[in-house]
Amino acid sequence: MSEEKFGPFARGDKNEACAKYFIGQSYLNMLTKTGVVTANVTFEPGCRNNWHIHHKGGQILLVTAGRGYYQEWGKEARELHPGDVVNIPPEVKHWHGAAHDSWFAHIAIEAPAEGAGNEWCEPVTDEEYQKLA
Repeated sequence: MSEEKFGPFARGDKNEACAKYFIGQSYLNMLTKTGVVTANVTFEPGCRNNWHIHHKGGQILLVTAGRGYYQEWGKEARELHPGDVVNIPPEVKHWHGAAHDSWFAHIAIEAPAEGAGNEWCEPVTDEEYQKLA
C-alpha cells in the first residue's frame, strides 16, 4: 500500500478493482473490511465515479481533503470541502468525485445490510462534468 498521504490517511493503492467504474484515477485504502466497511478513497483531479446506487444499505461520505462534488440524479451537484458530510440513503442514484483542478479525498462508510450491493450505472459524461468546472 502506498504510504503517501493526501489528507489524514494513507492514499492507498490504485483502485484497479473498480477502475471500469471511474473516469480518471482513484486510490483505495480499506480502513476496515468487516462490520462497518470504511475506506479512504482518493481521486486525482478530474476523476469521478459513474452514477451508481447502493441497494439496501446507504453510504456516508466524510470529506477529508481537497475539493469535489456529489450529485443525486435529477438534482444540482453539491460542491464538497473538508469537513462536509454526505448521507446517501439507499436506492438513491448518485456520483461523487474530484473537481477538475483539485485532488479530493473522502472516507466512505457502508453499514452491512442483508442483500446490500452496488449497482454501477452509466458514466458521468464530460458534458455534464464540465458544467461544474
